[in-house]
Formats: sequence, structure tokens, C-alpha cells
Amino acid sequence: MPLQLVIPPAGEPVTLLEAKQHLRVDVDDDDALIGSLIAAARQAAETITGRQLMTARWKLVLDAFPSATFTHAVSGATFSLPAHAVLLAKCPVQTVLSIEYLDMNGTLQTMPADDYVLDAACEPARLTPAFGKAWPPTLPQIGAVTVTFDAGYGLASAVPEGIKSWIKLRVGSLYGHREEVSVLTRGRIDPLPFVDGLLDGYRVSLV
Repeated sequence: MPLQLVIPPAGEPVTLLEAKQHLRVDVDDDDALIGSLIAAARQAAETITGRQLMTARWKLVLDAFPSATFTHAVSGATFSLPAHAVLLAKCPVQTVLSIEYLDMNGTLQTMPADDYVLDAACEPARLTPAFGKAWPPTLPQIGAVTVTFDAGYGLASAVPEGIKSWIKLRVGSLYGHREEVSVLTRGRIDPLPFVDGLLDGYRVSLV
């Protein structure tokens, strides 16, 4: 999906002190390097899982609203994924700030907040018209619809420990091997198979 980062996160889920304790580094010489490795590892974790860890603002750009033959939940179903739902793939979604679209005259309009419903508990989050409402017609032009939303766990303490453990392990690997390849002089070294498994339970599936 065409997601654009509007406002990046202001902090990291793993602090410099936590990373240095994991690395067993006591001096301050490499603080800038370790800080950059934390950011790189966090971005890798977000890419693999499809999540936003610390709060950031995103923009989803669509060519049109999805269409469907019905605009309500299936009767009797405990859960449904309506064909007209817009899926927000960065999880967890905190709030939708605005839904803007180009009307048939090419004028930028903002959809009233009462006209749509966000289910942020679902992953990915579901966004549909409210009961009795429908997505408005849009100009048949690419990029006609923009959904701006905030996503993330908020506080670093709310980020799952499994993800933070993976970040620290990745920082350790990047810190210990600073080039593209590693020359081994004392036998074979195999990766630990459980490391990437730490992220398996946090991957967001769009299926």
C-alpha cells in the first residue's frame, strides 16, 4: 500500500543505556554509533512486522475509495472484512486524523468524522463508512484519497518485550560486525535460529 511517513517517531523503544547494557559497553565513545544502530534495528523490526513501534504519523494515499455492494457488517457474523473497508496496515492505529478526497469537481474535501468508523482493535485496522453512510464519489484520478492517521504503541514501555529483545540482538550484531561481510578466523559461526522468531507473533497479515 502507498504509505507515506509524515512525522517520524520522536524516540526509540530501546534507550541508549539499555543498548549499552546489552552490549556491555561502559564508555561513551560509540554513543552516536549505537544510537544510529538502534534506529536502524527499529526500522528493520517495523518493516518485518508491519508495525509502528513509537508514535508516528502516516498518510495512506489511494486512487479511490473501495466499493462494495453492501455498506454494513454481515448479519449474524461475529467478525467480517467488508469489501468496502479501508485497511490501515501500520499497527497499532491510535486515531484517524482526517480523510480527504478530491470530489468530482476536483475540489479537496474533508470527510466529517461522524461519517466513518475506525476499528483500531483489528490488525490491520478497519475503516468503513458509519451505518447509513457511504464513501463519497471521487475524481477519477490517481491519488484522489488521503487518509492521515497516527500509529504506534505510544510509550516505549508499551512496546512488546519480544520486539525490544530482537532490536537489542540486532544492535549487538550490527555493532560487532561493522562491514558488509565478516571474516571468520576461528571456525564456523551459525546464526541463532530463535532470534528472528521473536518477531513471528507480531507480524501483521493483510490476508
